[in-house]
Amino acid sequence: MADEDLATLGPAAGPRKTPTNRSADDFGQPAPEQAPPAATAPTGPVARWLPRLVIAGLVLAALNLRPAITSLGALLEEVRDGLGMSGTVAGLLTSVPALCFAAFGIAAPRLARRFGPGAIVCSGMAAIAVGVAVRPFAGGTGGFLAASALALAGIAVSNVLMPVVIKSWFPDRVGSMTGLYSMALALGTSLAAALTVPMTSALGGSWRLGLAVWAALAVVAVLPWLAVVRQRMPGVGVSAGGAATSAEPPVRITSSPTAWALAVFFGLQATAAYITMGWMPQIFRDAGVSAGTAGVLLAVTMAMGVPLSFVLPRLASRMRHQGPLVVVLGVCGLSGYAGLWLAPAAGAWAWALLMGISNCAFPLALTMIGMRSSSSAGVVKLSAFAQCVGYLISIPGPLLVGTLYQHSGGWGLPIALMAGLMVPQIAVGVLAGRDRRIEDET
Repeated sequence: MADEDLATLGPAAGPRKTPTNRSADDFGQPAPEQAPPAATAPTGPVARWLPRLVIAGLVLAALNLRPAITSLGALLEEVRDGLGMSGTVAGLLTSVPALCFAAFGIAAPRLARRFGPGAIVCSGMAAIAVGVAVRPFAGGTGGFLAASALALAGIAVSNVLMPVVIKSWFPDRVGSMTGLYSMALALGTSLAAALTVPMTSALGGSWRLGLAVWAALAVVAVLPWLAVVRQRMPGVGVSAGGAATSAEPPVRITSSPTAWALAVFFGLQATAAYITMGWMPQIFRDAGVSAGTAGVLLAVTMAMGVPLSFVLPRLASRMRHQGPLVVVLGVCGLSGYAGLWLAPAAGAWAWALLMGISNCAFPLALTMIGMRSSSSAGVVKLSAFAQCVGYLISIPGPLLVGTLYQHSGGWGLPIALMAGLMVPQIAVGVLAGRDRRIEDET
């Protein structure tokens, strides 16, 4: 299999025609490219085990896309004390994921065209492993942030390319495969939240070892992608850019109202998710909940995404308009915020459950990315655009929460901010959920 494998070749794909190839830059005008040589899809034993290997790689990659973040949330107080961070700096630390996702995610389409999505995802898993292993021992806040940025860069490019892998390999099963991917992502998130504190205790109480141990999971994720990349063959009906060839006119993504609505929806749900992962344990701890229980509550919030992330994309893919699902998730979020404001300790388990349901806006957004374009090439651009713009939008949220918390001395104002952002999230989510295709709008 060629390095351009996953962006264009699905297991059911046979030889494809290669009409005039046009590959687009990330979000702007397309650039002409030469057509690649024709080839055939893998046959025989390779055709049987390669799709399964892609599924294994997809699941293992998803398991690694959040532990670097949620493990830090569970030990944020210990990291703050160990590195001498102020509340504002800690807020900046919780904003770093969104910043890195925006900065590095925008490069994913170009990297995929140059080296192939399989190689980029494989490199992303390796970057996560190195960054997570090194950051606790890098020395000082600067080193910690730099190593975290390396891990987050690997997460960023994988974030962008996963919907492309799903759309290309499993075009008739976008909902179910997005559900599998989202379920694995939620499982990795909840495991890191639940196990980081007890593992830290078992490792002698060192928060450094408690964070570094998650690098092992990323090392395992590298292996199936190495095997996929090693299966080299000429590109199958693909452009040099790794996008499916098509005679359709190119998509100017910035001209699509649906793309903008989806980007804003993605950004606001990401804001809520990273505030939750970064600060919810601290909210419970300040309300008198123990550190271990606060970590378990975060794990419950994340664990809600395991079954729901599998069911929700399947349900969404059967609906012409996903707006009703957006509203249900938003109402759950508003209810959870109200509970955190009025009785954070007394109703902690209920608020954790409601926030977990609300956080399933993420798999819904991924599903809509796959549904709002009619081609793999369109999904590449829509995924990069929606995620990069979305993560840029989400950057100020966790930082503002940390600043408000430090200067107000309580959680009233930060929670009010979280609830206020949920209202526009619902509005733009309804717009993004309309039965539209970006190709029709541009």
